[in-house]
Amino acid sequence: MSFQDAYDALLARWDVPVEHLDLDGTHVNVCGPTDAPPVVLLAGHGATAPVWFAVAPRLAEQHRVYAPDLPGDAGLSTAPPPRTTSDLVNWLSGVMKGLDDPFLVGHSYGAWVALTYALQTPVRKLALIDPTDCFSGLKPSYVARALPMLLKPSERRHEAFIRWETQGLPVPEDWLHLAALGSLEPTTRPVRPRRPTDLTGLPPTLVLVADRSKAHDPEAVAQRAESAGATVVHVPDASHHSLPALHADAVVDALTG
Repeated sequence: MSFQDAYDALLARWDVPVEHLDLDGTHVNVCGPTDAPPVVLLAGHGATAPVWFAVAPRLAEQHRVYAPDLPGDAGLSTAPPPRTTSDLVNWLSGVMKGLDDPFLVGHSYGAWVALTYALQTPVRKLALIDPTDCFSGLKPSYVARALPMLLKPSERRHEAFIRWETQGLPVPEDWLHLAALGSLEPTTRPVRPRRPTDLTGLPPTLVLVADRSKAHDPEAVAQRAESAGATVVHVPDASHHSLPALHADAVVDALTG
């Protein structure tokens, strides 16, 4: 199966009508009523927009959902990849242009992109799902485990890494297959995340913490997020990579509560 076939197959699991926008080379999957409040979903690095298959359809009951693929990452966008933090902010500004006060949601690297944007551009509400490099750095053990996969990508290495981090949770095979194929796609190096030192001006922010995350120290993330004024919701059974797919109930309840 090709990457495109795997992408389309997982997107079909959204099980709602999905429109496809091309915003100057950024591919955006869109669903939900056209007059509903907008929500923008940013996937983690390499995960691609279809990873929201268990969340987007439920949000689309009351929201207009926009899920873009980050240029330069695995996905269907063809726009020039962001090279700097300013490029990322400008890119997301373009995606959100014309949306009426959108709710911005990101997972993992997508959470860092969302937070970086929100600290520079006013947003109504922000949700960070097990955010990396926002309140705490990555664990050295996580980086060490990921390094062979990054240096010499293969489907087997990628799948083994995800299964290690998710610790026996029933990862959907079609999502795992898409992510593994995505690791073989030609991509560019992502903008290196830098943890913000000044969270002054943080908008109303919800932080979902995966209590079984191997990516970072969940308790440190929770404590620092609360110290910054964010509302923290723990997802006890979740690992970093099992979100958002395996815990849609917890994610949707937190986002809509």
